[in-house]
Order: sequence, then structure tokens, then C-alpha cells
Amino acid sequence: MPASFRTPRTTGRRRALAAVAALPLFAVVLTSCGYGSSADKEDDKAKVAAGAKKIEGLDEVKIGYFPNLTHATALVGDQEGLFQKELGATKAKYTQFNAGPSEIEALNSKSIDIGWIGPSPAINGYTKSQGKNLRIIGGSASGGVKLVVNPKKIKSLDDVKGKKIATPQLGNTQDVAFLNWIAEKGWKVDAESGKGDVSVVRSDNKITPDAYKSGSIDGAWVPEPTASKLVADGGKVILDEADLWPDKKFVITNIIVSQSFLKEHPKVVEAVLRGSVKTNQWIKDNPDKAKASANAALKEASGKALPAEVIDPAWKSIQTTDDPLARTLDSEAKHAVKAGLLEKPNLKGIYDLKPLNKVLKAEGRPAVDDAGLGVK
Repeated sequence: MPASFRTPRTTGRRRALAAVAALPLFAVVLTSCGYGSSADKEDDKAKVAAGAKKIEGLDEVKIGYFPNLTHATALVGDQEGLFQKELGATKAKYTQFNAGPSEIEALNSKSIDIGWIGPSPAINGYTKSQGKNLRIIGGSASGGVKLVVNPKKIKSLDDVKGKKIATPQLGNTQDVAFLNWIAEKGWKVDAESGKGDVSVVRSDNKITPDAYKSGSIDGAWVPEPTASKLVADGGKVILDEADLWPDKKFVITNIIVSQSFLKEHPKVVEAVLRGSVKTNQWIKDNPDKAKASANAALKEASGKALPAEVIDPAWKSIQTTDDPLARTLDSEAKHAVKAGLLEKPNLKGIYDLKPLNKVLKAEGRPAVDDAGLGVK
């Protein structure tokens, strides 16, 4: 899941939020994804087919993603060898990350070439580099974020006022969404301190379930599978964020690529995108097998699979998608600006969907739109 929106208005805020950037965000597997580290993943499942050739003579393509259900396309595509199938003898080398900032750093240093990542770090990485380091080249997932509350303390949405609600991190995608929802309710909260008509408690997802059980928070606006973990602990879903968006769709995971790699190896990028499109179709055609595949990948990452009472509802609430849902990314950025956590960004050029649309056309699928934020 994504890192914080952070384009501070003052030097003081820059220092404060830089410190926040170092805080953990998502814990691996049971409570979502652990924030702050990365690990190279040796992949012996994706065997190179006999007689296969390297694309553009490239030995390997370095792919990054989080071991998290909202990165289901990457989890399943890796686990089932579907990316490698499209890459021929160009070896797919995977690195799993537990932090948006560390994945952006890896992209900038060329430690990875392509990555699955949330909208906030994509926006942050693009704006901080003045539009020079990355492009969003495709979508991956929508949905999977819920407001889960203690039903004994909160029986309606209006009851959220005056309560303590956790979000993963100051300025992260869920935090911004919750602050925007609070504002639309007409309630006042200071974005940075979290104090106001609602107490917004920034809580690492790995400790949020324990905080909920102890009663130190009354609920949480969190991604899957943390939301379903809270439900398994007695919480109740009082709002699904998807219900706040047109067509109940909003971007939670994108595919990004370094601009230099896209320029130098366009056919390799197309191959990875083709693998992504085919993986998403395989997930759609084989939902139970895909869920088991994703859970097997999570078990490899953590040593423990998600229990059925967590993965079953979590899996149902996340939709894989080829469409990056560009209009919703633009809206998320505007929400962050409204909350005072982001200077108004120039996102023109953040998307390059030409390679994806080429792949979709070959598959007999309609093109996707960049909402006017694509390269010329």
C-alpha cells in the first residue's frame, strides 16, 4: 500500500513530515504490508521456456511489488510464472518492498525497472523529481479500503464524531481519504495533529488490530486485509470507501516504470504489461485459484497464510484492473491539497498509457484513458 502525500509548505513542515516518512506503515500479510524495507526474492517457479529468446537482448527486468493483497496482480503473476511466460529468456527478477518510499528510491537508483505501487508514492515521486523519474503505465487494483468500527461505540456514521479512528500514516492514501470524508461531513480536524471533531490516530497497521482490541481506538479507516482482520476481531464495516466513488472504483495500486527504462526497452515494458493484462484476466477467470495463489505467495513472504475469515472477505473487496483510473488519482491529489498536505501538483505527463493501449488493442480490448494527464 501507498506512502504519504508530502509536499510541505514550510521548511519546518518538511522536517516534520520527513520524520513521518520514516515511520512504519503496513505490516506484512495479516495486517497488510510492512513498511520500511525490501527483500530480493529468488524465483525458481518461473522457468524460462526452452528455446526462448531475450527481448531486446536484455538479460533481466527488475520488478518490484509489495507482498500485499492490493498487489494481487504482481503476487499472482509472479507465483504462476505469467510474467516470465511473456518475457521469454529475459529473466524476471523480483524484489518485494515494504515501503512506498523505498520502492521509489529503488526505481530512482535503477535497482528496479518496473514496480507496483500505490497512488500516493507515485504522485510524490513524480512531483519531487519534477516529472523526471517515473511514468504510470497501467492500473492494477481498485477498492479494498473500509471504515471498520467498534459496533458497541459507533452505530451510525454520525457517531464517528468525537471518536478515535486510526489511519495508517499521516498523509497516506487512506489518511487523506478519511480527512476528506470528515471535511465533507462538515467536521473540523487539524490534518497534521489529527485533533479536532474526530481524533485521527496514525497507527501502523501491524498494531492497529491490537489497538482496537485494547480499546485505545474506536475504529479504523484501513486497507485490506487489515479491515477484515478487524472484522474478525469483532469490528463492523460501517463504510466501504468504494461507495464514495463514481462506479465504486478508485485506484489503490498502479504500475510504474522508470522513464529511462521505458525509453530504452519499450518491448520489455510491453511484455510486462501483457503479462499484467493476462494475469488480471486469469484472476477473473479463476477467482478461487487466484486467491489461493495470492495466499501462497503471502505465505512464502511471511511464513504464514491468511486465515479464511480474513482472506475471503478481503479478496472479494479488491478488484484487479488494467485501467489506472486516472481521474480518481487526480481526485486523490486534490483531496490532499484540500487537506493542506500537498502543494498543488502538476501531474501533466505522469501517465504514458500508449504501451498498455497497444497491448489491450492486441487483446481485442478497449483503450484506457489518462484523464488528460498523459505525455504528449
